[in-house]
Amino acid sequence: MNGRFLRWAVAVLLMPLMTACSIGPVRQPPPDRAAPPPNPATTAPASSPTVSDVEVREVRVAVGQRYEAPYVEFVTAERGYAQFSCGPPVDRSCPALLYATTDGGRTWRRLRHPHPVSENPQLHVAPGGLAISVGPGDWYTSTDGGVTFAHTGGERAPAVWQAAQGRFQIDEATGRAVRWQGQRMTPLPAQPPVPDLHGIVETRGLLVAGGVDGGKPYAAISPDGGRSWQRTAVPASGGEVGMLRPVAGPDGEARLIGWPPDRTRFPTLWRYLGRWTPVPAEGHPARALSVVPLTTGRFAVSGPDGVGVVADGRYDRLDWPLGPEHYLTLLDDGTVLGRASDEVLLASGPVGSRGWVRVVLGPA
Repeated sequence: MNGRFLRWAVAVLLMPLMTACSIGPVRQPPPDRAAPPPNPATTAPASSPTVSDVEVREVRVAVGQRYEAPYVEFVTAERGYAQFSCGPPVDRSCPALLYATTDGGRTWRRLRHPHPVSENPQLHVAPGGLAISVGPGDWYTSTDGGVTFAHTGGERAPAVWQAAQGRFQIDEATGRAVRWQGQRMTPLPAQPPVPDLHGIVETRGLLVAGGVDGGKPYAAISPDGGRSWQRTAVPASGGEVGMLRPVAGPDGEARLIGWPPDRTRFPTLWRYLGRWTPVPAEGHPARALSVVPLTTGRFAVSGPDGVGVVADGRYDRLDWPLGPEHYLTLLDDGTVLGRASDEVLLASGPVGSRGWVRVVLGPA
């Protein structure tokens, strides 16, 4: 198992638990200001459907053979970013390279990397935001698609990046629910009556907050932007809950995903239909890796047994082109993204007729 895959696998297990970043100081070499700006380049892709109804968008770009496979991330089905690097140790002859796509990976354009020489640059994306961390307390952020970057230091992630995560969040430093207005964070007028807040989501004019106390899930809703809250009973899950994540389905329906203390076990699911209603999953496997909400109360689940859907009280296998290692996320436009160590697949459309795209980016 190579170092890149190990880092990705550890990140996958931590994804549902992360709400913000708290970073300490470290010394880093200064940016390579002498390096000439990269020339924008577009390479014609080879795009063709395969026998398994997966469109392959394969693009080769002019990077050296020493580079590892790129880390590719998407914000929507069309907009994405990719970073090539050689991995540690620092090597000025192999600087990090940054690319962007606005057509779903059919073409890629090279951007100026804000800090191409560093030990382990990390790419982060969010709707309206792009960030590259090059060390603890050392961030470069962009709000214009990577055209320009601003450098920020300090123990916490920069405000512009935190604000890009959504208007309502849980402040890692205080554990309180907050609202972002521009780059200013303020506590909500009233705090949710939920112990040990794990998450907050805005959907259909409601704020939904969730947390856990003593293995039991708790949730509350606010119809007025956090000025008042009503605790909403969450029916017993039949097992201990270690982490409760409020999410919004692509249709705007509020859901809860309750992960057991053993994060590899299959979670408990709820829908909000005026009250929290358990979502049975008869026949589900014992373990799960990731869960995303779909339309009409459904959930897609990936895990060691492959990919399946929870619908109508049952768990059934899905004929999606994903393996047990793929981690599912739901993008801002409702696109499902499946990620393995060095592979990204995108899909949009109804559950039974999603159009899958495999995005492949590599050296020419």
